[in-house]
Amino acid sequence: MALKPLLIDTGPLVAYLDNADKEHKKVAAVLDDFTGTLCTTSAVITESMHLLKDDRNGPRRLAEFVQAVGLHIFECTQVQQLLSAVSLMEKYFDTPMDFADATLILLGDEIGTNRIVTLDRRGFVTFRTRKGKSFETLPNR
Repeated sequence: MALKPLLIDTGPLVAYLDNADKEHKKVAAVLDDFTGTLCTTSAVITESMHLLKDDRNGPRRLAEFVQAVGLHIFECTQVQQLLSAVSLMEKYFDTPMDFADATLILLGDEIGTNRIVTLDRRGFVTFRTRKGKSFETLPNR
């Protein structure tokens, strides 16, 4: 049986590319062993580029990582996607949920997965797919 696609959030992308990050080893253990399809959204890539901008080589390492692993990046800025993301952000206002998180939930619904590499345990333990499924979060703690 083929592995379900795996979503990746901003925190793990940044941690994976920064060997000094305290979460690097945990994230690397998940990503280095994963052999399926890794997916994210353009919002996550934008947020990651922003967080890596102060490292001279950070944005390039991100771009090269995307290329090397064949990361599937899904667009998330069409009007209906924006409205759906905002609805989720409003629903989870108290958690809170940012735009990148909302796009990952929408993407999970679109491609049929609830597996995610994230450091936002509080959020993704609370968030649910449109069908009410909880998220399987990695790395396990």
